[in-house]
Amino acid sequence: MELQLEILHKEFVHHGGNDGQICHASTMALANDGTLVASWFEGSAEGNDDVSIYWACRQPGSSWGKARRIPDHPQLPHWNPILHTDGATMHLFFKVGRRIETWSTWVASSKNNGRTWSAAVPLVPGDQGGRGPVRNKILQTANSHWLAPASLEGNQWRSFVDRSEDRGRTWQMSSPITIEPAYTGSAKGPDSAPPVSPQSFIGRGVIQPALWQSRHEHIHMLMRSSEEWIFRSDSSDNGRTWSQPYATDIPNNNSAIDVTQTRDGALVLVCNPVRKNWGPRSPLSVFTSTDNGTTWQRQLDLENETGEFSYPCVLAVDDVIHVAYTWRRQRIAHCILTQARTEAAGVPKLTGQRMHCVRSPVQNPAQRGTLK
Repeated sequence: MELQLEILHKEFVHHGGNDGQICHASTMALANDGTLVASWFEGSAEGNDDVSIYWACRQPGSSWGKARRIPDHPQLPHWNPILHTDGATMHLFFKVGRRIETWSTWVASSKNNGRTWSAAVPLVPGDQGGRGPVRNKILQTANSHWLAPASLEGNQWRSFVDRSEDRGRTWQMSSPITIEPAYTGSAKGPDSAPPVSPQSFIGRGVIQPALWQSRHEHIHMLMRSSEEWIFRSDSSDNGRTWSQPYATDIPNNNSAIDVTQTRDGALVLVCNPVRKNWGPRSPLSVFTSTDNGTTWQRQLDLENETGEFSYPCVLAVDDVIHVAYTWRRQRIAHCILTQARTEAAGVPKLTGQRMHCVRSPVQNPAQRGTLK
């Protein structure tokens, strides 16, 4: 049975800062009392010393509250917040540092459903490079282990999974997930590149995984890449070791993606399906899969105008799908999706492209399956 989605509601989490400040890289989590919490980074420009982490709350049946800033490290850039709920405690992870290659991960906690936060502490003392989650949400497995989708950036981008078996107190890195040979990029992006930190243009490879679990100890990831396609890797030992990455048939513009799993096991992926390294960050599209990511159905576009609509966070809550994303780097948008009515109710089903996820030689990324 195909999963069909439609847009139920669209709104802004945050209308942006004053004096042309940018906001980017949002995350969401549902608190224990039903409050939806969002976080993002905001400042004069990505990578500048005045960039801080902000958050806002949305009570059930209400609108988004006022954005507030997390107490931070003065005169250091902040990046990529990630929220994670563990019972009555919510955790907020984020990166700190001027150089992506050597940034460190810090974590703050909330005991009151995201209303206030503790002082942040290092996730792993002495960390340089970024342990724990790098961009997308933590997967809590069936055996209650935390799997943090992680990556390291330099000349060669490489993904890994940081695993905690004690609810975030200690962490163990998985085997690395890399594309061979190691490519080297240019320090300058194309003229059409989005306004990212210039450090990002140097590396090539796969980063910022998004995780899901299909059955006992079987974990899967999709990754952003510099090779014009979303890549995938699979694990059969609960994320300790991973298969060689292989290209899917979903185009990627070297921008963030995210995936979530509905309670009946279907997958929902949000991404910019643009086949160009550092290509446009529009449209922002929703795909679904009911066969564990073997095939994908393109459902709808959340945004399709010229501009940047990027870095989605997608979260399944009961029968709805929440998506937060960057809106032109000026605002953080929030979209609620619900399952569409079927033909039996007198409404035709949505139609779209079906994409097959097939193993493709990494050395020859031009050879892919066909769109159907």
